[in-house]
Formats: sequence, structure tokens, C-alpha cells
Amino acid sequence: MASSITPSFQTSNLRSAFLGERNGIYVSSVPVTRVGFLRKTIECKESRIGKKPIEVPSNVTITLEGQDLKVKGPLGELSRTYPREVKVQKDESGLLTVKKAFETRRANQMHGLFRTLTDNMVVGVSKGFEKRLQLVGVGYRATVEGKDLVLNLGFSHPVRMPIPGDLKVKVEDNTRIIVSGYDKCNIGQFAASVRKWRPPEPYKGKGVKYADEIVRRKEGKAGKKK
Repeated sequence: MASSITPSFQTSNLRSAFLGERNGIYVSSVPVTRVGFLRKTIECKESRIGKKPIEVPSNVTITLEGQDLKVKGPLGELSRTYPREVKVQKDESGLLTVKKAFETRRANQMHGLFRTLTDNMVVGVSKGFEKRLQLVGVGYRATVEGKDLVLNLGFSHPVRMPIPGDLKVKVEDNTRIIVSGYDKCNIGQFAASVRKWRPPEPYKGKGVKYADEIVRRKEGKAGKKK
């Protein structure tokens, strides 16, 4: 037996003060407005490092061909290809300047980076760079045998590392390693590879660390109190 429900009862249940009536079903009516987007040009500030000119010594020769730069000095020769976001210019006075080719965020990021890389090239072929490491630990020592750096770091066998041709490695007092050369990137990479064999641990400080590195120490477990 079907129950008889009056249409007025159905309408009263669906009635709402916020809805509009359409064929017994109440739907909301919301005005639609057009949304517009405002484009704003991003103005990138010039890098404080990137805008500094680079002084070229008299014993350094600069060859600039488009985006390719070659630097030759008494210690060696380096070359680099620059991305399209930056450009290198040589003034009549002999100064090198690195400028942005576009006003974009990526160009602003590349500006200071490649100015620093260019300065490292000029300083490297004229004066050179060096990185010092220190061996800390009982029995830890290093020696240079031919073209290899031999490290005794507590393993069952000594570690042999071939020395790259553009680097010079010297050992003092069997615990101090000096890596020198004209390419700063290669010096840092080789020094990091040496340190990677035995990074300094935080309890006793044993391992291979940079000479100017500060190792944060931890307090060991205390003995049981009686």
C-alpha cells in the first residue's frame, strides 16, 4: 500500500531561504564573474659579486671567442664554456667583466657563480691554490710513493690513491697532506676524496679532516654510577 504524501509536504521539506525554486527542486543561483590575472615583471637585482670586475695580471693571457674563454698563465692553462645566460667581456684596460645576457631569475643566479669561477681561473694559473688536510688517530699516516698517495687509516690494507697529473701532493710529518695546483675544482675534489675514506668521528675526533675544519664533539656514554 503506497503512502500518500501531499506535494505541499515535499515542497515544505525542500524549502530554504537561500535556494531558488525550479520544478519542485531548489538550486542555488550564484553570479559568475570573470577572473583576471595581473602579470608583473620580475626585476632581478644585480649580484654584488657578479658586478665586480676581474683584474688580469700581466703574466696571464686571455683568449675570448664567443662563449668560450681560455686563460693561460705560468702555472697552466684553463678553459670554460659559458651558458647563454651570461656573457664575458674584456675592457680596453684589460679587466674582465661578467654580465647577464637576460633579465631572468636563472641569469641572476648564474651571474655571481660564473664571475667567481672566472676569477678562480685567473688566480689559479697565476698564483695557484692549495688545500691542507690533517690525519688524527693512532697509527694514521700518509706517504707519497711515486704518483700515488698511500694512506694508512686503520684498515687491513693501505689505501692507494692515484694523484692527478695537474695536482701536486706533499706530506709533512706523516700526518699533514698539502694538495696544490692551478685548478681549484680539481683540488677540492681530490681533497674531498681523501677525506671520504675516514671522515672525522664526533667522539674522539679521529679521521681525516681539513686543516681549518672544526669537528663538533659529542660526549660519550657515562659509566654506571655506584
